Amino acid sequence: MSDTTVSLRRKTGSAEDLQSVVRTMKALAASSIGQYEKSVRALEDYHRAVKLGLGVCFQKEGATTRIAERKETAKTIGAVVFGSDQGLVGQFNDVIVDYAVQTLTALPGKPQIWAVGELAYARLADAGLSMVALFPVPNSVQAITPLVGQIIVESVAHQGEVSELHLFYNRPKSGAVYEPIQQQLLPLDEIWRRELAERPWPSKNLPEIVGDKIATLRALIREYLFVSLFQACAESLASENASRLAAMERADENIDDMLESLQSTYHRIRQASIDEELFDVISGFEALSKKAR
Repeated sequence: MSDTTVSLRRKTGSAEDLQSVVRTMKALAASSIGQYEKSVRALEDYHRAVKLGLGVCFQKEGATTRIAERKETAKTIGAVVFGSDQGLVGQFNDVIVDYAVQTLTALPGKPQIWAVGELAYARLADAGLSMVALFPVPNSVQAITPLVGQIIVESVAHQGEVSELHLFYNRPKSGAVYEPIQQQLLPLDEIWRRELAERPWPSKNLPEIVGDKIATLRALIREYLFVSLFQACAESLASENASRLAAMERADENIDDMLESLQSTYHRIRQASIDEELFDVISGFEALSKKAR
């Protein structure tokens, strides 16, 4: 059925309404990227302080040995995969899930997955991985801290079963570009521990550990886990909104093209209708003129 001026006006109105929604989502995504990137930068100094404290603890041979002994009790590999709850994010979930599945398949042991985001959870389950829990994606910076607390509680509850704990998330690069990242949280990498232990102290006053060294090390490790999880979640959210922003920009361009096509078709049909009416008037005038003669 050919389009009419009425149907074209209706389609144009629907496209303009959709474009208004798309531009609103673009604005929300752009503003969200800024707050998540700002939260990551705000943690940098604290992250550096935690690493300095860990470096001091790793210089103590007893604490390092105690941590290394835990590696022998592990049976499975734990992984936290950050995805999204909502769509319209392009290949965001596919990229991180494919990367996580490929990496975990190459590791020895059976993986157990904690997924952040329903879409990532569904794709991981379809890949045949063992899913332990699903966490909702935070909708603000303030909601990241409770999520991190839940993940730490879950990981501690499975501490006797999990030999390694890995993070998988998308890290923003430039513009709407992001890349999948894998980070091993536990057990602490030997090379990484050695580098921290050899890192020079930033002042001339050498640090001292007050109280029980193992208790201090465990407290710093908990803070290190918190900062690492918070940073991974914030960077994943920034990447998600960057991907959504890029998707909305493509949608906005497509709607502009559609509106241009609809308006062109409308004007062509409208002009054809006017021409037809003029021809009818001219034909009627000529018929009346002949009859009068």
